[in-house]
Amino acid sequence: MKYSDGNEIKIGDWVKLWDNCYGTVVCLLENNEYSNSYPENQWNYLKSGVVIKSDKIGLIHYNKADEDLELISRIS
Repeated sequence: MKYSDGNEIKIGDWVKLWDNCYGTVVCLLENNEYSNSYPENQWNYLKSGVVIKSDKIGLIHYNKADEDLELISRIS
């Protein structure tokens, strides 16, 4: 899955969801990639998309990348 600018979405990415709402990518379902706090056996039923944890609103599942989803920073 990619951001609208063409960059690949990765676990741990700090992203802007919309104005004043940010979060961290915790699952890449299509790639079978899951952070330690969000293991595959709890999230693989969703099948596709990404899961993002926002401190403001909790967990959000996107089936596809939203055009407003923007990469802010990435852990190398």
